[in-house]
Amino acid sequence: MSLMKKLNLISSSIIFLFFFIVSSFGSDQKDIFGIAKVIDGDTIKIKDKRIRLNGIDAPEIKQECKNEIGIYDCGVVSKLFLEKLILSKNILCLYRELDRYKRILGTCYTVENVEFKKKLTSFLGEKLNSKMVSSGQAVAYRKYSKNYIDHEEIAKNKKIGIWSGEFDMPWEWRKKNK
Repeated sequence: MSLMKKLNLISSSIIFLFFFIVSSFGSDQKDIFGIAKVIDGDTIKIKDKRIRLNGIDAPEIKQECKNEIGIYDCGVVSKLFLEKLILSKNILCLYRELDRYKRILGTCYTVENVEFKKKLTSFLGEKLNSKMVSSGQAVAYRKYSKNYIDHEEIAKNKKIGIWSGEFDMPWEWRKKNK
């Protein structure tokens, strides 16, 4: 197979994957795209719109956790981890609804740009929601979604991130610290 045919096949596959993901959200699905600013471990901002990463809950900025080294600011660590994930990347968030605080509830992806013989193509990179959970920087928010339970099990089994020690679930911490 020639290089050009391979590139066309790759481009077609990427486009198919993108439209498959977009169509899986249904006809009422919307999207927002751009460079994001991280608010905390489960909230970003694109074009002055707040996006809550749907189905996950990260430690609050002022929340502390404990591991073998001692007490640390796990909320800050979660935010820094997300900042590193999205550094200098465009972000695509797909959504259907807003939460009670009028934030977009989104499933968000990094968008990688690749140049094939001077033809710029974009494709979806990492899914931020699942990456935050599987890295132990957030938990599956079972109250609202069952999508990330398997990712949480990965982090728990590896004892990484917040699972490397003791912590309050973010919703429990919020109740105690209102």
